[in-house]
Amino acid sequence: VVPQYLHSGSFLPRASRQSLSNAMDVGNPSNFARLADLFGNDLAAMRGIICGRGFSDEETMRAMRSVHERYAYLVDPHTAVGILGWEAFRSEQSKKTRGIVLATAHPAKFAGVVAQATGVVPPAPESLSRPTCPENKLSRRIPASFKKLKKVLREAG
Repeated sequence: VVPQYLHSGSFLPRASRQSLSNAMDVGNPSNFARLADLFGNDLAAMRGIICGRGFSDEETMRAMRSVHERYAYLVDPHTAVGILGWEAFRSEQSKKTRGIVLATAHPAKFAGVVAQATGVVPPAPESLSRPTCPENKLSRRIPASFKKLKKVLREAG
């Protein structure tokens, strides 16, 4: 949805679609309003900093396999999509461009997919065996405003 918005300028929510990268399946991202607000609803400003791409499950699997073969490193499907996005962006630049792709999850969280792509079952670190959210986790709605988000985060300490 976001890559389509960046291309066309029209935000058209749709039903979510299942893929290997489940965080990217969302057809109506709840954080889009905050993203738009961060840029003052200025599409040109957003396009100046953000580029969006979409990739198939097959491309994602090939990227995971390629990273493993080239670097003996395992990546999760979300990170593989980030790598593909970086490679697409870099190929469109007129001069040599450097970049950093941050891994978004531990490959063990997607052990089956990683094993299918690479033939290696990623070992799970001890930290993945602990609950990730405290039992007393609280959530609340806040307006789509960077100023309000910043205030809430500061108050939380």
